[in-house]
Amino acid sequence: MMLDVTADGLSLRYGDFEALSDISFHLKGGKIYGLLGRNGAGKTSLLSLLASFCEHTAGSIRIGGEPPFENPRVMRQVAFVFVESHANESEKVKGMVEAARRYRPNFDFEYAMELVKKFKLPADKPVRQLSRGMQSALNAAIGLATRSPLTILDEPYTGMDAPTRELFYRELLNDQERHPRTMILSTHLVSEMDYLFDEVIVLHRGKLLLHEDYESVIGKGASVTGPAHAVDDFVQSMTKLNSQQLGDTKCVTVYGDIPEEARFAARRKQLDIGPVSLQDLFIHLTSEDE
Repeated sequence: MMLDVTADGLSLRYGDFEALSDISFHLKGGKIYGLLGRNGAGKTSLLSLLASFCEHTAGSIRIGGEPPFENPRVMRQVAFVFVESHANESEKVKGMVEAARRYRPNFDFEYAMELVKKFKLPADKPVRQLSRGMQSALNAAIGLATRSPLTILDEPYTGMDAPTRELFYRELLNDQERHPRTMILSTHLVSEMDYLFDEVIVLHRGKLLLHEDYESVIGKGASVTGPAHAVDDFVQSMTKLNSQQLGDTKCVTVYGDIPEEARFAARRKQLDIGPVSLQDLFIHLTSEDE
């Protein structure tokens, strides 16, 4: 089972502060969506609405065609994994997994315990005695094992070391292939996680800045490399994101479409035009004017 998610004119206010303003999008089931935004952009507010942690103040949300707020039929199909403290949690790791099984109709207990082993989590140790990274790994393991048609992961890697994060990403992709669902991943580790995304959503100052498939997004920029004088001449009228130079060789990252005839002219000048990273584009798109 996979759920489509639709927002239409979605807004959220906290008193006089507007956290989200007039957001509309449609997420097709079975894809992995990367949710990006600077601190305070509204990412967690949006995810909290999708998880029915709060109610929107304007517009509408539909998950599987139904409004999710106070709708138990929908919310049984939604899992929200976020950073939380287990400092007072006396339950043991295995007990936490067993508790999750009771509330999730698609929960795979055997897979969850397999992940517990892979993440090297002590099954009989109280959760409060785990390190922050190990607690995050436990949350991630439970989140994947829910096999919820809509799985929301809000920076679930907090505290994990690099090998554990890489294991988590690999497990996420493998299990998505075996059991497709709609996944939303909120992250600040853009360069590390971009290969996971089918589509990219960018929020900025509470508004929807961009929602496109990954390939279309990174196609909005390019790197131009070659002799410094030739590169400078080629990019002089383009929007430049950054520049690096070593000796007489220069690389400039630009934003915008480069027509085919311009690419042909670049090759004649011994210039190499390559792809640009999602992180560079994200930084450019959300840069603040001082």
